[in-house]
Parts: sequence; structure tokens; C-alpha cells
Amino acid sequence: MDEKHRLRARLRQLRRDHVAALPRQTRALVFMRPPGAIASVIPEGAVVGLYHPTADEAPTRSYAKWLSENGRRIALPWFGSRGQTMGFRHWRDPYADEGLQQGPYNTLQPSADAETLLPEVVFVPLLGFTASGGRLGQGGGHYDRWLAAHPGVLALGLAWDCQLLDTLPTESHDHPLDAVITPTRLYQRPEAGEIAKETA
Repeated sequence: MDEKHRLRARLRQLRRDHVAALPRQTRALVFMRPPGAIASVIPEGAVVGLYHPTADEAPTRSYAKWLSENGRRIALPWFGSRGQTMGFRHWRDPYADEGLQQGPYNTLQPSADAETLLPEVVFVPLLGFTASGGRLGQGGGHYDRWLAAHPGVLALGLAWDCQLLDTLPTESHDHPLDAVITPTRLYQRPEAGEIAKETA
């Protein structure tokens, strides 16, 4: 079992325990809308890629609603089959899961007839992150490959505070995040430009 595999297993359990310990009211109040510093760099009319979270991942529903209400279009990852390159398709109604279907990786995704979109900003799921933008994902490499093929897209992480690590094992294909938002902080990669630090 390699280092990343062991670390993923540990972080999944840590995240699961953290979310289970959160009071229901607390969970309902976090990640309600993007912090102002993030919202200000997502122009009206922009296409924003989000993810449909698993039970323990940082939630995205409130972000989807706020962005949609404020003139941004929402897209979700889409796969035609396992092993196929990830794309994004329009999430027409972020208030409901109607129109979504089970994808080949057991996550909800838009139907095959949904409009294909190219996000300008992508919120990326993660298992662990560093304050300088390092990210550990599930291991499939879908986001790393997509971001490498679309340079210039703003890559943002959503995470619980417990997912912060001092260091991560990295490889040449690992794509850094420009910023990571937690319930208490906004972490910005130093090379990512000016996104003002403020409380999320």
C-alpha cells in the first residue's frame, strides 16, 4: 500500500468522523455562499463548475443556489462511461436533483442531453489540502487532467478544516488549487494572484 493510498484511507475516516460530530444546525449554516473575495472574481454570466457531493464532502448546494440566483450558470462533471474524459454539463435546476442521473462513478450528474459547458471557475472536491494549494483527491486524476487541458481556469477547493495538512506527497501531474475555502478560512496559493484573505 503506497503512501497516498494510506493517506487517503486515513483522511476519509477523519472526514467521516468530523462530519458525524457536527451538530445538524452547524452543518446547515456552513458553505452558505462564496466569501466576498471569491464571489468578486466570478463575473456575472460566468459558467461555474461544481461537484455533487458525497455524504461527507463539503456541501455545494447552497453555493449552487447563490451562484444561480446571482447570474452564474452551474455545471456538474459528466462522464459517458468509466474511463472516459471528464466534461461538464449544465445543471439546470440547482434547487433539486430532478434531471440528474446516476453516473458511472456513482455520483449524480446531468443527463446526456444536457448542454455541454466549459467552466471558467471550478470548485474541486478533495480529501486533503495544504495552505499553499496542494490537493489530494480520490486518485482517479479526472480533475488534474481536466485542469491541465484547460489552463487559466480558476481552481478552488471546498473543504472541512480537519482536512488541512502541513504537507502532501505530490507528483508532476498534480494540479495545485488557487484557493481553498473552509468554514473558517480562505487559503490562497501565493502564486495565484490577488484574492483577498477573509473569513469564509
